[in-house]
Amino acid sequence: METGRGLTLATVGGGCFWCTEAVFQELRGVERVQSGYAGGHVENPTYEQVCTARTGHAEVVQIAFDPEVISYRDLLEVFFTTHDPTTLNRQGNDAGPQYRSVIFYHDAEQERTAREVMKSVSDRRVWDRPLVTELSPLPVFYPAEAYHDDYYARNGGQPYCQVVIAPKVAKVRKQYMDRLRA
Repeated sequence: METGRGLTLATVGGGCFWCTEAVFQELRGVERVQSGYAGGHVENPTYEQVCTARTGHAEVVQIAFDPEVISYRDLLEVFFTTHDPTTLNRQGNDAGPQYRSVIFYHDAEQERTAREVMKSVSDRRVWDRPLVTELSPLPVFYPAEAYHDDYYARNGGQPYCQVVIAPKVAKVRKQYMDRLRA
């Protein structure tokens, strides 16, 4: 989906949105990463509601990126290497449907690309178990509360950030060095 300034949107969920946001903020061509909620049945959910696991929403990030600098395919490759897409409704100690692995596509081209990347990840046996990543059209994206914005950048010293987020960021910096911001 084109945003009007030459940017395209991608929406994915790979566990806690603090982790996913921090990972994608590292990449050249990513202009903005907004944490939020998608895929549920409650309008304008709050973080507290989503954490009950009863709204149906996943914690997601919406990424505004320049496709001339980084492709949607490249974003999905990073996505599949920075979370475990084989664990249903769970990432590490974070458990519940709000932590599911999900790609919410914005158009038919994104759906086609996501299916191709998922097949490639499976065929290459990047993970030992089958992918459980949900692939669905984006229904509605609800931005998360402002205190979630830039969470890792503002709270990097907290234990959760050090134990869970920092290793994911380090993996991106090592594995995708050629795609990092200057």
